[in-house]
Amino acid sequence: MQIGGRGRFPFGKVRLVPAWHGCPIVSGSEVIYGGIACGFVIEIENKKIYHAGDTGLTMEMQLLAEEDIDVALLPIGGYYTMDIEDAARAVKMIKPRIAVPMHYNTFPKIAADPEEFADLAGGQLTGVKVLCPGDSMDF
Repeated sequence: MQIGGRGRFPFGKVRLVPAWHGCPIVSGSEVIYGGIACGFVIEIENKKIYHAGDTGLTMEMQLLAEEDIDVALLPIGGYYTMDIEDAARAVKMIKPRIAVPMHYNTFPKIAADPEEFADLAGGQLTGVKVLCPGDSMDF
């Protein structure tokens, strides 16, 4: 599949959407092209999940408001992806029912406070669910 493509699978549908992120693969001293970054809109049993992947804030996220997204998984770590403030702006654009912060606190350069994100994004008629490693969520 490519950006904009939609595939049908036994579990539902998957569509690839734009993301802005470098994709190099470092192998020893060699840098290998890693392809085009993308996010995913996954539809299962009439529920839609947007997994932003590694991305910065993009204007294309405005188009997701028309998708009626149930859950948006958004990076908040900054440095390599959008930070807390831009992720809160993404929530305004996407208008999901629930926003889940991801891609943070796994190493020092992407340290971020998910509660700060919840404070910024949660006042936008969107619920914010902060998950810990190993947690699951029903919706």
